[in-house]
Amino acid sequence: MSQELIDIAIRRGRLIERIAYQRAALGSEVQPICGALQTADRTIARVRTVTAYLKQHPGIVLVAVALLAALKPRRAWRWARRGFVVWRTWQTLQERFASMKLRATL
Repeated sequence: MSQELIDIAIRRGRLIERIAYQRAALGSEVQPICGALQTADRTIARVRTVTAYLKQHPGIVLVAVALLAALKPRRAWRWARRGFVVWRTWQTLQERFASMKLRATL
């Protein structure tokens, strides 16, 4: 083997060792937030489940809104405005993430 191939093999070995060290370090650094990420994943899954259920049963939403409006109209209007703002913010964020994802694939 030529000296150049030996140097390349040594450098490759060092890089593989460094990669293994970096992976281990990254794993230990990410470990503390794993619990928080799992909680977030479970929360998102629950929200999606409830959303799917409410989409299948829109009468529940209608009854809840009617009840809220009958009990406290002023409070219902306030919550409706807040809900609209949250909904529009969510729609805007989804559009921006979709466009960012589209740009990333181009």
